Amino acid sequence: MDTTPQDLLVVALEAGTGPPPEQGDLSLALAGAELIDLLDAGAVRLDGTRILPAGPAPATEALLAEAAATVLRQPPFESVEDWLWRRGRGLAAAYASALGTPPGTRGPRLHPHLRLHRTASRAKPGDPAPPESAGRRAAIDRWMSREPVLTALAAAAGIAARSPGEQPDITDDDLAAVLATVNDAVRELDAVRRRRAVEDAAFDNIWRGGVG
Repeated sequence: MDTTPQDLLVVALEAGTGPPPEQGDLSLALAGAELIDLLDAGAVRLDGTRILPAGPAPATEALLAEAAATVLRQPPFESVEDWLWRRGRGLAAAYASALGTPPGTRGPRLHPHLRLHRTASRAKPGDPAPPESAGRRAAIDRWMSREPVLTALAAAAGIAARSPGEQPDITDDDLAAVLATVNDAVRELDAVRRRRAVEDAAFDNIWRGGVG
């Protein structure tokens, strides 16, 4: 069974347009994708902004099962925002490692932090190309059809900008709440990066002035 995080990573690696996403942005979006899949499976539910356990973990791939196992099961539980920051730490690299070598991945599009260990690099000349995986095809089909959840997560991660005025048709309140929180977290992370860039530039100017 393919998961939304897996589909999002395939899109990030080979289907998006423009520069590759920042690893931190993608990690936050992947954490949101995990939560959306857990909601869809009935493993959790939202009570306002809090994530409550609601059922058994879905029988699916290892990282999503791991995510389900980390859901806090005692009050006051965990907010969606806290989940994104906790679960998202290093998540892009974890999914890239778990994905292994998706056939057809275009090398130049891979972000340095997301670069996969390619089996192709170890192949001998003349070896047959590996078959395209059904999971990859499903992810690309989902992307090309502009499926609302995947489209919204990709936009939040900066994989591809939506057309002006285009809004994915998200009618479920819980999904909309998760996606809104992902967007807020990505904006907060971008603000931190910008602030650090300004501070680093100011330090460099002071340093040059002191040694000049």
